[in-house]
Amino acid sequence: MKCRQPGCTGTIVDGYCDVCGMPGQAMPVGQGQAGARPSGRATGRCTQPGCTGSIVDGYCDVCGSPSQASDPASAPAAVPTTRTSAHLGSTALGSARVTSFGRRPTRRAAGQPTSSGQIGAGLTRVPPAPAIDPAKAVLPHPEVPLDARVCARCSAKVGQGAKDVASRSEGFCPSCGAPYSYAVKLFPGDVVAGQYEVIGALAHGGMGWIYLARDRNVSGRWVVLKGMLNTGDPDALAATIGEQRFLARVEHPLIVEIFNFVTHQGAGYIVMEYVGGRSLKQLLKQRMVANGDQVDPLPVEWSLAFLIEILPAFGYLHSLNLLYCDFKPDNVIQVGDSLKLIDLGGVRHAGDEDSAIYGTVGFQAPEVATLGPSIASDIYTVGRTLMVLSADVPGYRSQYETTLPPAEELPAFAEHDSLYRLLLKCCAPDPNDRFTSAEELRQQMLGVLREVVASRTSAVATTSAPSALFDPPTVSSERSGQLPRLRLDPADLNADWLHRIADEAPAQRLKALSSPPSQSPAVVVARGQAALETGDLRLLDRCVQRLLDEDPWEWRAVWLAGLGALAAKDYRNAQSAFNAVYGQLPGELAPKLALALACELGGEFDLAESLYQTCAATDQAYLTPAAFGLSRLRSNRGDLAGSLQALSLVPSTSRGYPESLRLRAGRMVSLAADPDGINQALVAVERAPLELVENRGYRATLLERAARLADQRGPLTISGKKVEAAELRAKLADTYRELARLTDDPGIRAGWVDLANSLRPWSLL
Repeated sequence: MKCRQPGCTGTIVDGYCDVCGMPGQAMPVGQGQAGARPSGRATGRCTQPGCTGSIVDGYCDVCGSPSQASDPASAPAAVPTTRTSAHLGSTALGSARVTSFGRRPTRRAAGQPTSSGQIGAGLTRVPPAPAIDPAKAVLPHPEVPLDARVCARCSAKVGQGAKDVASRSEGFCPSCGAPYSYAVKLFPGDVVAGQYEVIGALAHGGMGWIYLARDRNVSGRWVVLKGMLNTGDPDALAATIGEQRFLARVEHPLIVEIFNFVTHQGAGYIVMEYVGGRSLKQLLKQRMVANGDQVDPLPVEWSLAFLIEILPAFGYLHSLNLLYCDFKPDNVIQVGDSLKLIDLGGVRHAGDEDSAIYGTVGFQAPEVATLGPSIASDIYTVGRTLMVLSADVPGYRSQYETTLPPAEELPAFAEHDSLYRLLLKCCAPDPNDRFTSAEELRQQMLGVLREVVASRTSAVATTSAPSALFDPPTVSSERSGQLPRLRLDPADLNADWLHRIADEAPAQRLKALSSPPSQSPAVVVARGQAALETGDLRLLDRCVQRLLDEDPWEWRAVWLAGLGALAAKDYRNAQSAFNAVYGQLPGELAPKLALALACELGGEFDLAESLYQTCAATDQAYLTPAAFGLSRLRSNRGDLAGSLQALSLVPSTSRGYPESLRLRAGRMVSLAADPDGINQALVAVERAPLELVENRGYRATLLERAARLADQRGPLTISGKKVEAAELRAKLADTYRELARLTDDPGIRAGWVDLANSLRPWSLL
């Protein structure tokens, strides 16, 4: 098979190119010890490969995974039809706006990466990987399989033998005469560079055999020797070693350490740290074997946890102006509860136009062939790795080599809309549309992980995670007033001045913003927010346009445009705006809450309910406004039980709890249709913190309804007493008179009195 790396003339040998070292489509993978997965009912043992836990109450007491009977990763999931926002329009943003309006792309720098220090960031538990004894990892009989032996020049089969011809590990291609060698070059007991004692071969890769050795100069520590290219030319070998020595200065706890570069008998070797664990690709292979050779992707929360943990390594490399280039599941090793990024052979300096580019079909960004690698292309490889870990995508090297399959075709994507939106941004065709840094991606992954874990556990959030981009939502009877406000960008040059005027009334703030110390994006955002609060939608539109003119990727402008569309009751454009922000920030809840509201007001009720449920389950700060939204939706369709259940989600510690009691009373009054409903509504009205006029108004409505029912059915039991229709009307008349006394408007007072008098029994006196 010919190498598919642009510009490379090599051939795939045993899964790797013999020139550039790029893995091919079929890659060998080590296979760890995997126990058979029990079939039928759970046996009490955790079925996740590598986990030693037991199933207690349906979940593993070590890794937290559900038993096989309820394992969401192994059971086929129903594909919902209304969970995703794919059918909604989306405001043009980023490259789409550049294309539409002819502007040049500009991107803002993002923050520096940080590490959680724990796989899963404390949100989920990934089972540890068992450590592997280095000596036991050595192959007893290292040999390249016959079907993997092909000529590097013409791709003809070599060394495979024929009738009356034995197979050979070294020789010349019978088709073109090119030499080949699959023979082991280093043997147990060999000493390389007078320092590294070879123990044996570990695996065969694109650059030849990889060996285990001990470092005689450093207490016999375990090391790995990996062959280098250009070993046939001494000058080229020296140049390659000189170019790669910068890797020895890379020091990060998540990156395999490079110790040295040495030569031995005309061949060059990289000396690196031995990492005795399993790769993520090996973990996938173990799961497949345990699942009867059927592909078994990782639970989504595991996939996210692994990549959240390894992303700080990318941030570190990028801070050194280095690009990893060839990320894939093979290159992450799990050892116990820690991870290591291995195989630095493809790392190169950003802007290097001479060195060979390493990449893998199905993972490499499409623009690398013409533009070269970049931070954006590294982000792309992370997204593709997340896709492969989380879902079975058979055509990810062919049909979907540079695209994503439709969400509805794969359960993980259909179930987790935010995950799919994250992948869409990671793997956007235009590199400018991707996340700008590893840390920005990591923060959004954390948000998606919170959502996924919440969907597995409870419908009610019990914790809250502050956002760096939005303030928590407020509790307000006005729907749009519940939406979060944008946080002030602390890096903006006017941040201190904007903070000082933030508490002023909107009109005064708008006046101050007309003459800021200097112009900056945060000033324009603040002016747009003040214009919205004062009802000046034209000024808001001008602020939005200015922000997008300066930066077509400025999602804050589209957020403001969505708020303006809500104020103008243009719900379709509001949906489009908030959907675009959701695509930019798939791990944030604020765009989901805003989109839910726009969908509720615009008639997209199923999607609105799904988004409200996500908000309620993920973050306690969003629980109250989301519960109010769910209650409104269910009340509007006559679902009394569902409406009341939504209001019951509001915790008693919330500032919205009194409002929930008031709304509960109103819902029960409006939907009470039988004696039981009327009695329950009367109790709710008395318990709710209502103004006296509102209390008596609800009471009058319920008594009127009870009187009509009594006319039809006879005496009713109300508040524990059996009463006739006449007695109910007498109580209703008293309530009307009390309402008359509570109003200062003579006309309204007369109306209540007339209603009361109309209920008096007729007499001849």
